[in-house]
Amino acid sequence: MGVFDSREKAELAVRELIEKQIPEKSIVFLTASESEAMSFGKDLGSYAGGFLGGAVGVTAGCVGAAIALIPGFGQIFALGVGGGALLGYLGSKAGGSIAKGIANSEGSAPKATELETSEEAADLLEVLKNGRSVVLVQTEFHDVASAATTILNRLGMNVESATASTSDSSTRNTEGVTVLDFRGRIAFGSGNTQLRESLARAIAAGGGKVILNLREVDFVDSSGIGEMVRGHMALRKNGGMLKICSLTKPVADLLAATSLNKLFDIHPDEASAVRSFGTGASASAN
Repeated sequence: MGVFDSREKAELAVRELIEKQIPEKSIVFLTASESEAMSFGKDLGSYAGGFLGGAVGVTAGCVGAAIALIPGFGQIFALGVGGGALLGYLGSKAGGSIAKGIANSEGSAPKATELETSEEAADLLEVLKNGRSVVLVQTEFHDVASAATTILNRLGMNVESATASTSDSSTRNTEGVTVLDFRGRIAFGSGNTQLRESLARAIAAGGGKVILNLREVDFVDSSGIGEMVRGHMALRKNGGMLKICSLTKPVADLLAATSLNKLFDIHPDEASAVRSFGTGASASAN
């Protein structure tokens, strides 16, 4: 997952992803700006027919876009073959009705389909409303993920890290709250996989209250961001919640720069994160 502060950088990332033969169906561009979606669709319409559903050469705005209207919040534009499926996931009912929005020969724009109110979609929309756009690559293949991560790290709003720290993690329970302690890097190749597996185990065990303790994490890359967002949404889908605590300055700067601090429930320390679940207990000392 790459977060961008300009359409030009996001478009460059999509072009490079396609040039590196990342499957077009794996790439989705998200924005809350209609003008940005139209410009993006026009610019890429003649370049990447596969990415935009085969609509090569069409100059109308929003080519290959799916649009969702979140009641009380506004609209999300998702460009790419997988856009409709992604917005269906963000809706309160997976696979909900989504307007595919392929522009016709007259260039008419697609109409928004209203999704039932979704906390996940509303949270993500708040990030997009802060002037950011998002490029997602959804794949289960290691080589595809590796190539995509390299591009998104370089072009996205990631904070560069000079550290060569390794990744490590552990899991414990504090007053009915699952605490995931991470150290070093949450990056492609090790840390992101550890995070995905740790969150999956917590969900499978019925642990709806999860804290991600980042007190000793000095770097998070685009794949790590993607896993954090995925975990947050997966827990919400299962009736749980992910809270984050004890951010180091590099990670705090990253979340602030990307506006992802609007998405996550962030606490200054573990004790306050535990209390926020309403357990009435203090976290155990580390």
